[in-house]
Amino acid sequence: MSAETRRPVIPWALWDAGAASFNAIMTTFVFSVYLTGSDFGDETHTSLVLSAGLICAGLVIALTAPVIGQRADRAGSRRSALALNTAGVVVCSGACFFVAPEPGYLLLGVALLSLGNIFNEIAAVHYNALLPAVSTPSTLGRVSGLGWSMGYFGGILALLVVLLGFITPGLLGLPEEDALNIRAVAVFAALWAALLSAPLLLRFPQGPTEAREAARRDSLAESYRRLWATLRRMYREEPTTLRFFLASAVFRDGLAGVFTYGGVLAAGTFGFSFQQVILFAIAGNVVAGLGAVVGGRLDDAVGPRRVILASLTGLLVAAAPLLVLRDPLAFWVCGLALCAFVGPAQSASRTYLARIADPGSEGEYFGLYSTTGRAVSFLAPGLFALTVWIFGAQIWGVLGIMVVLLAGLLLTLRLPRLDPGREPVRGRGTGNAPG
Repeated sequence: MSAETRRPVIPWALWDAGAASFNAIMTTFVFSVYLTGSDFGDETHTSLVLSAGLICAGLVIALTAPVIGQRADRAGSRRSALALNTAGVVVCSGACFFVAPEPGYLLLGVALLSLGNIFNEIAAVHYNALLPAVSTPSTLGRVSGLGWSMGYFGGILALLVVLLGFITPGLLGLPEEDALNIRAVAVFAALWAALLSAPLLLRFPQGPTEAREAARRDSLAESYRRLWATLRRMYREEPTTLRFFLASAVFRDGLAGVFTYGGVLAAGTFGFSFQQVILFAIAGNVVAGLGAVVGGRLDDAVGPRRVILASLTGLLVAAAPLLVLRDPLAFWVCGLALCAFVGPAQSASRTYLARIADPGSEGEYFGLYSTTGRAVSFLAPGLFALTVWIFGAQIWGVLGIMVVLLAGLLLTLRLPRLDPGREPVRGRGTGNAPG
């Protein structure tokens, strides 16, 4: 098998661009906003129902992701598992077309969005587990950075199509009656994900049939017993891996907080209009995508740990002026600087784990990566709310996010350095001395 066949880098990165339609359109900027609108009832009620659905989805992901990844590892069926879960995302997105703007359809919409989140997160586990197979030890960083950047740029392009084609006065001329133009966005998101994921799903090789048949004979109970044995072995033999899971879970929650509350602060504290918020979101994603590309190359040059530490330090420096400045220009400058450091940190976090995961167990490791992230996902929202409550102003929520990022930085300092360009450190989760 040629290197090109084994390493379909562009198809792999295109999958991330396709997945961006669900993240950007369905869960962030369009469909979730539609579901919490007045057509479905009181805003407080609809927001609570949506939150409850997403919390349930998060619990399912946390409890199942490592086992699902492990079973795909054993079966050599990552392509099939990725295809199945990607299809689930596509179906859930497309089915949202039938969520009419009436209170009686709220539960259907929330159920589809929540189920889509489960499929999307599990698909990401299998997608991330393919990273070592589509790269080499010397290109892990740049390939991971390419994937993250394609996700950002894919989200930008998808949002532009939605804004120009579907939202009033959309170029497609779709009527607003019964929110047909918004519901049609769900169909577009499904088609976008299907088309951009197809190259990887058609090209990536499948594992041997014998392995798949052997794995199917394993019961779920056996899979959970095997997971527990893996965790016990990690505790005894791979303390670095467990420390990485903890550190990355903390700083990744801080990174998520940067994007989650960026628009909130832009509108609430700095007086941005809706159009200005959208423009900032597009600009922020462009900067984050470029940052991921640059960070990926630095990852291969100096190692993922240094990229993570530099990015977290840059985030703290960029966020600090917002505590004292209230000028919209200051938000543009500091906000875009924050976005520039988010991409490299996200990408380097993925490559660090890819370098220390046991060969053939990447799905299980990335499943645990997802689970630990879910386990601490309350930190940034909780500290944001706490600091706002203590100091009595929305802008002080920035301080709460900074605390999470600082905690992640201090935990990352305890991780060993991984030399760039060498074979990944496997099996025992150890690396070089910190430095």
